[in-house]
Amino acid sequence: MTTNSKIRRFLAKGKSADYIAKTLGINKNRIYTARWKDAQKEKQKTTQVERNHDPKETKAEKEYIKKIEALYKKPDLVNHPLHYKAGGIEVIDFIESKDLNYRLGNVIKYVSRAGKKDSDPVQDLEKAAWYLQREIVTRKRA
Repeated sequence: MTTNSKIRRFLAKGKSADYIAKTLGINKNRIYTARWKDAQKEKQKTTQVERNHDPKETKAEKEYIKKIEALYKKPDLVNHPLHYKAGGIEVIDFIESKDLNYRLGNVIKYVSRAGKKDSDPVQDLEKAAWYLQREIVTRKRA
């Protein structure tokens, strides 16, 4: 598999340029160049489709372009971070639906994101254990 293919796969998974560059041991500019080249190719395809005036081809190409744009769309890291959306439900929605307190909510948060964020999964699990231990101590005191 070529480096460009690997870059595209990481981009499709929503990984940042910093993460991809570090993982593949390449310069970030190579990632930006790959994005730019893909955009140029898509632009050429769109121009060709418009010249053909074939409604079926135009619709198919438009759908394809939407899919490609969705792959390269920058994720909303503030409101909907990818590491909290794995499994089809956002962690905050689960926590609120179960009406969990702060400590138990953090347990769920750290367990669910372990291994999915650019952080040490063991550290995330240790944080979860720390919040769980505090909840246990609090409940024993009550």
